[in-house]
Amino acid sequence: MKFHATPISGLFIAESTRIGDERGHFMRLYCGPTQEETLGTFRPPVQINHSFTRECGTVRGMHFQRAPALEAKTVRCLRGRVWDVAVDLRNGSPTFLQHHAVELSPESGLAFVIPEGFA
Repeated sequence: MKFHATPISGLFIAESTRIGDERGHFMRLYCGPTQEETLGTFRPPVQINHSFTRECGTVRGMHFQRAPALEAKTVRCLRGRVWDVAVDLRNGSPTFLQHHAVELSPESGLAFVIPEGFA
């Protein structure tokens, strides 16, 4: 896995490498040690959710948690395409209220690594 910085501190795009042959392919979706080495933090997943959107063009809301229930998120698309947007809501952050977006798809192998304090 490779982690790519975005213009917003702490917000990363993770790129998984697909290894394939005639049977199909294999791709690492999460690697705690690589995350810790690159991002300087390691938190084991405490919850894994799956969302299904029936109709193309559907808009979902921004998800945000306040302390003490802050959550980091990793967002990946398993089918179709998702335009995901993260907004920096960290008080005192030099990028407060700035956003960054990425298109996610199974073909790209990308995931959005969104830290605590973002919607």
